[in-house]
Amino acid sequence: MQYPCLISIITASYNCSKFIGDTIKSIQSQTYKNWELIITDDCSTDNSRDIIEKFAKEDTRIKLLKLDKNYGAGVARNNSIKASKGRYIAFCDSDDRWYPNKLERQIAFMKEKDCALSFTSYDVCDENNKIVGYVRCNPTINYDQITRDDGIGCLTAIYDVSKIGKHYMPELRKRQDWCLWIEIIATCQTAYGLQEPLALYRRRINGLSSNKLALLKYNFEVYHSFLKKNKISSFFLLSFNFLPYYFYKKLKQKRDFLKKKSYETSYKEELELTTPSTTIKG
Repeated sequence: MQYPCLISIITASYNCSKFIGDTIKSIQSQTYKNWELIITDDCSTDNSRDIIEKFAKEDTRIKLLKLDKNYGAGVARNNSIKASKGRYIAFCDSDDRWYPNKLERQIAFMKEKDCALSFTSYDVCDENNKIVGYVRCNPTINYDQITRDDGIGCLTAIYDVSKIGKHYMPELRKRQDWCLWIEIIATCQTAYGLQEPLALYRRRINGLSSNKLALLKYNFEVYHSFLKKNKISSFFLLSFNFLPYYFYKKLKQKRDFLKKKSYETSYKEELELTTPSTTIKG
């Protein structure tokens, strides 16, 4: 199979020695082979760099860039985007993973839709790799929807440089990916979602994403600092636009996860019933 278009995979790394190896292996397992993985290490204090360097020595598609101090994920990702050479820019954080057909399925989907930005559904696991959730994405997201709530999982997003050029993340400590999708959709009007779980997001106990009160502050900054709304408008958007939909979305995700588990259980039981048993002769 031919893979004419290079895909640049952007990864920010910080103290991820426990998980970065599995992340890299999931990318190496892709059925789509024409990619480069550009990891920018954000001044890790563990042995993350040693692990990444070992992979880079064995696979020339993997490149490690290093920052001299800890700047945050936005700066690290931008550093990798700047060094990228691919037609497509994809994102995978240092503790997340992709299923093997992720790139192949998603690039075919983007060509079918002729779109500049795409994303997919994804599964959620805990730090011990137990599946604990499922996020079913919307089929499309327009500008009004993306400014209400970030409906795009960063680990699933891919944008086409040939259509919109390179776009970078603002230097916010958190929610910089949401700002990037807002900027891109303001240009291309619509992002398209492939409703298949093609990635695995890791929910970490002490991660910034797990601190909901802290996230409210960063969501406010998206409205106030990035979208240039005044403080009153930003508070109104956060309270009456973002939060109601956020709670609805969380309930929907729980319902979708239970529905998916029920389907998988039923399918497994049906498969066991239709599979002929094997008698071992003694």
